[in-house]
Formats: sequence, structure tokens, C-alpha cells
Amino acid sequence: MFEDMVTARYYEERLQEEYLEGKQPAFDISAGPIPGELHLAAGHEASSAGVCRHLRDDDAVTAPHRPHHVAIAKGVDLKRMSAEIFGRETGLSCGKGGHMHLFDPDVNFACSGIIAEGCPPAVGAAMAAKKRNEDGVAVAFLGEGAISQGAFLESLNLAAVRNLPVVFVIEDNDWAISMPKERVTDVEDGSQRADGFDLPGTRVDSDDAVEVYRAAKEAIGRARDGNGPTLLEVQVHRRMGHFMGDPESYRPDADKEAAQERDSIERLADELRTRDVDDETLEEIRERARERVDEAIEWAKEQPEPEPDAAYEDVFVSPPSGVTDEEPSYELAGASAGAGARADTEPGTGGDE
Repeated sequence: MFEDMVTARYYEERLQEEYLEGKQPAFDISAGPIPGELHLAAGHEASSAGVCRHLRDDDAVTAPHRPHHVAIAKGVDLKRMSAEIFGRETGLSCGKGGHMHLFDPDVNFACSGIIAEGCPPAVGAAMAAKKRNEDGVAVAFLGEGAISQGAFLESLNLAAVRNLPVVFVIEDNDWAISMPKERVTDVEDGSQRADGFDLPGTRVDSDDAVEVYRAAKEAIGRARDGNGPTLLEVQVHRRMGHFMGDPESYRPDADKEAAQERDSIERLADELRTRDVDDETLEEIRERARERVDEAIEWAKEQPEPEPDAAYEDVFVSPPSGVTDEEPSYELAGASAGAGARADTEPGTGGDE
């Protein structure tokens, strides 16, 4: 878990450096090697590391617009993910998806920038596993700002009705973009949403990776054993703005300072020291993570950009054998010539009056 967490943190620190290149002094979102928005997850690492430790490659995971820590914990190819973020043709989606739309079928990972969009596909993956009589599990990560979305609530309902092997993980950082949680919901504990569907709901009140690990072990074990879904909420802390370039003028200084003081990585490091893991070993893990990240990002920057014509590729599915481009013709059974004549009559000429 510790290596997953430090890898995710350092990876996003490197992305931040690369992203800001060429965007200053006046912030230009379209400039630099990584154009567009960039949502970082510093402070969220405990949730993904604690949950994904219990998953296999064939278990499905969906993540929201802040996906890098989840992707790393799930085992997404770091080089190809980096190439995708830089918009290169060797990326996971040939450079067309960017950082909010990462897909790696080798480890069954997907994400989307649409709020709560990952919940229905996770339920679908869980339903498929159940129909195949397999013990696969699906996990949907989402933020607390998504818990009033219809897609989330409908997914909870279907998962409950079909007793599906799926776990919903709410990362509660108290902010839905610039909106504090108390202004959008009266439910302080998002896991209480499970009550309306007669599902087990659990909340980890801190970003303690060990506590997340224990709660996730129970939830995923329940799903894998055929005992249905769980709603798990984890308190995390957003150490940065909603996106790179966000001035966070809406956020009290005390809240921002508190988020910086609560570091789940250092908390886990302290826990490991109590278990006789020395500082030298911890630093070796950090250095290994830095080397891996640096190699992935430098590799990605050297990859070719897609040719312009590549924009037309993967737009339509190639038709299966035997399907032609000819327009099909249909004849209604029992249709009379008169009916056909009426159908051909111009509107307003009395043909259907």
C-alpha cells in the first residue's frame, strides 16, 4: 500500500510540473505539453491503496475525473497512461481520451469525467460476473458530490435488487468543486444512503490506509462470497484545488491548512515504523517509486503525437462480415397500395385529414 501511495503522490507532483509548463504567467489552459484540465488526487491515496489491495486483475474498477491514484493502485500501465495524458499515439486510447478517460482492459480499469458515470458500468460488470458464475468483484469510486446523482442511486437500487458483487467507494473530501458538502446534502455520512436500499454501509472517518484496508477487506470479501453489495465511504482530504489553476478563493484558509497537515502517506509511514520497518526501507520504496514515475513520464514525452487523420479512426465499429452499406428496404405486412399512397402524401394536402 505504501508504495502505491507514494507512487501516486510523486506521479501527480511530476504531472503538475509538466502541466504548468507554458501556461504562465497568465494561465492558459490550452498551452503546454498537457492541454486541458487536470484534476489531481493528492490526499486521496489511502482510499485507492486500501481498496485495490484486495482486487485481482479480472476485477473491474471504475473511477471518476480524479483517477490517477486509483489507476496506479489497480495496476494500470504507467507508461501508457502517461502517454495518454500527454496525448501521444502510444497512450491507452491513442491519445484521444486524456487524463479523465483512461481505459486499460488488461486490468479492467476505466474512468470518466461525468459525475457518477462509473456506477452503472460497475454494476454491469458485477452482473456479468454473477451470470458467468464467477467470483469477480466490481468497485466504483466516486466523490461525495456524486451521491445525489440518479446514476448512483439507480445503481445502488439495481445492485441491491440483484444482490450483485459490487462495492461503491465514496471519497469524501468535503468539497464538490467549490461547494461545501453541508450546502448540498443533509446527510453527513454518505454511507447512510445504503439504508434506503437495505444494504450495509460503512464509513472510515479518517484517511488511515490500514483502516481502509480492513473495511475494504470485509466489503470485497462479502461481495466475492456472493453476499451482495456494500457502500463504503472514506474521509479523505483534498490537498489541492479542484483542478490545476483553481485559485480556491472559495475555501477557508483553515480548511486548506488542515488538509496539508493531514497526510495519509506520513500516517502510514508512522504505522510501518511501529511494525519495525526502518526509515532506510521506507526511503528505498520512495526512491523506487520516483524512478518508476520518472521513467514513465520521460518515455511518454518521447512518444509520437497522433497523425491528424487518426481522429477519424475508432469512430465507427467496422461492420461484421456480410453487412453492406446498402440501404435496407422494408415492406409492411398487409400494407395496401392505398396505404402507401397516403404515406407518400405531402403534409397539409389533405392526405391524412
